[in-house]
Amino acid sequence: MRRRWIFIVPFAIAGMIVFATVGAWIVQLLWNWLVPTLFGGPTVTLWQALGLLLLCRILFGGFGFHGGRSRFRHRMDERWEHLTPEERERFRQRMRARFGFGPPPEESKG
Repeated sequence: MRRRWIFIVPFAIAGMIVFATVGAWIVQLLWNWLVPTLFGGPTVTLWQALGLLLLCRILFGGFGFHGGRSRFRHRMDERWEHLTPEERERFRQRMRARFGFGPPPEESKG
């Protein structure tokens, strides 16, 4: 079994390097084709394109560990399923009022 890993690991590392290089090359081509013409921006090198690709992945895509859904979203979905219809409606009204999409809910004075 260990012998198999000796052969797989170098190929996996090489595959990741090739994949990142091709992705950076595509970003570089698209950037250098569009940005200078449309916005008058600078052209980028392959290393800068790789940095842009990594930055966008961090900011917008995460690293794909959650199968496209965050743990926060999963927890919120579970909590939502356990609410009664009345609790859901109260929650909706509070969110609408809080973010300016409706009148504030009437607060009961105890």
